[in-house]
Amino acid sequence: MFRQLIGQLQDFVDLHGFPPPPAPIAPPSYFFHPQPPTKLPPPPPSPLHDDRKSKRTQKEPTQIETSDLNETMEEIWRYFPEDLYEAVIARLPIAAFFRFRSVCHNWNSLLTSDGFTRQCSQFRPPQPWFYTIAHNNVNSGAMYDPVSRKWHHPIAPKIPTTTIVFPVASAGGLLCFLDIGHRSFYVCNPLTNSIKELPTRSAKVWQRVAVGMMSETPATGTGGYKIMWLASNGEYEVYNSKTDTWQRLGTMPECIKLPLSVNSNLQTVTADGWLYFLRSDPDGIVSFEIESGTWKEYQIPFPPDSGDHALAECGGRIMMVGVVRKGAASCVCIWELQKMSLLWKEVDRMPNVMCLEFYGKHVKFLCLGNGGLVMFSLESKMMNRLITYDILKKEWVKVNGNGLWIVCGTAFHPSLTATA
Repeated sequence: MFRQLIGQLQDFVDLHGFPPPPAPIAPPSYFFHPQPPTKLPPPPPSPLHDDRKSKRTQKEPTQIETSDLNETMEEIWRYFPEDLYEAVIARLPIAAFFRFRSVCHNWNSLLTSDGFTRQCSQFRPPQPWFYTIAHNNVNSGAMYDPVSRKWHHPIAPKIPTTTIVFPVASAGGLLCFLDIGHRSFYVCNPLTNSIKELPTRSAKVWQRVAVGMMSETPATGTGGYKIMWLASNGEYEVYNSKTDTWQRLGTMPECIKLPLSVNSNLQTVTADGWLYFLRSDPDGIVSFEIESGTWKEYQIPFPPDSGDHALAECGGRIMMVGVVRKGAASCVCIWELQKMSLLWKEVDRMPNVMCLEFYGKHVKFLCLGNGGLVMFSLESKMMNRLITYDILKKEWVKVNGNGLWIVCGTAFHPSLTATA
């Protein structure tokens, strides 16, 4: 049986042959296989090296190229249209004109050109400035710009007098000054230092007077202006810049009680062609229409516990500011005149945080300006605060007074084209 099986196997091998040997098995990938060394690419060049190389290879501009560029710029500015100069310069902030005038003679002469005047008439500063006189230097003024919140100290105008003068009114970018003896009036533009002494008044009144001023073109102040003074005995006169004369336009009606008890330190308010004067005993307002010479009087009691009143105006509305004192507390309040009831209605008061600074102290109050933005000077012993108040926004802002103790002042809309 075994032999028969071996024989069959032998026949099978003879018929088909031996199978091929098995293929070798590849070794696992984690075994080390030596490879020929590869060459790494060279590192990229350093940026610093390239910059230095480029700087070494960069050509410096020659003197000829620089001179050609300067000549090209000179040609451009030489033929630059003058009306474009005026349009651009008229839009600059007022404070920039102090540096602008010192650039060259041509730029300084633009301020007196007709084209520049027309351009300025289209752009009125958004807020008025404040012109102040300080205790330590009554012979020169300081101007405050509420937009940049900076003080400017201009060259004092050459007023032809040796006596002290104070600003008492403003209109159209011009300031009206009155000497300490209440004899002579002066009109000045504090930005350009143009000044004019008004002729002597026909009425020989040397007592304290209240002064109001009105401009025909408030934006530029180039269309003429009128100034009015009012004495407590009822005498008054109006100055017209076009005729350069003082004149009395009429008589005060007998229904107005005299004396007026007007405060000469308080400025008048102008609204819709009327001048408003604050009076006391009896408390109220006296108004005068400067074109027709019409007088009106309104007896309006002051709010209780209030004092140091001053008139203000905002968009034709008649406002009043003052200090309310109750015990040791003092607070600045704002009232608006109600035209129907002829009563004062409180519309705002100073924040409590500011009022606490003056608690228990005697406060001397002074109001500067009478337009939509007013400045308050609050003085007590060894302390002085300056605060601006925006009537529309009802915003109270502290002012860095730089140690100024203000005697008097007024608000004015700065104008480079207004002439006295």
